Amino acid sequence: MGTENTSINEKMAAERQKFIDNQPTDDEMGEKIISHLKEIYDPELPVNIYDLGLVYNIDVWTDEVSMMKKAKITMTLTSATCSFAQVIIDLVKSIASRQEGLEDIDVEIVFDPPWGQDSMTDDAKLAMGLL
Repeated sequence: MGTENTSINEKMAAERQKFIDNQPTDDEMGEKIISHLKEIYDPELPVNIYDLGLVYNIDVWTDEVSMMKKAKITMTLTSATCSFAQVIIDLVKSIASRQEGLEDIDVEIVFDPPWGQDSMTDDAKLAMGLL
């Protein structure tokens, strides 16, 4: 009976490793998250939130229990009184439901440093007629 358990444990370990090997790296998942962020537009502006410079940081790591990716996105809004704040936050959090291998996204909203037009990519400035 002891060898049966060893065999089962070996098979489980091999399946676990296969699962881990098929998961994207943290950096690859970060790139996938950026792709999703570029699909979320500020409802008041013709530019996505990533190119607007609203995203300050994306941390991605592997959860030790589930072996799935988790992320924390630190971002801001164009203003503290943005009427679409919760909509934007919910859209960012919902990336986890659309991205395979991503278990959860925590969103931290900060207002320091404050957002400004200098945070925008050149593409965003062009879209808004600032270039």
